[in-house]
Amino acid sequence: MAYVVTDACIKCKYTDCVEVCPVDCFREGPNFLAIDPDECIDCSLCVPECPVSAIYAEDDVPKDQQGFIALNAELAKNWPSIVERIDPLPDHADWADVKDKLPHLER
Repeated sequence: MAYVVTDACIKCKYTDCVEVCPVDCFREGPNFLAIDPDECIDCSLCVPECPVSAIYAEDDVPKDQQGFIALNAELAKNWPSIVERIDPLPDHADWADVKDKLPHLER
């Protein structure tokens, strides 16, 4: 079981989670982070670090977010690894509480 980044990360891209990951399983896209399920060791260290609660254990992903399980796996194959914290996107505060952001995901 891997951890999964969900909708809340889109257009925010906080990277506090990246700093605590012991295996560097995060991948960076233009406005979203993904977790490589083949690299994730299920340590859960990233979960409390996310300020918008975007990360779930695969078995706990909400029903309306289930598509993010496959999406993380797909995007992780193409996006580069991110291993150090960077600043969130400039307008992250405007997007932090917005729901249903999948149409805004940039690949």
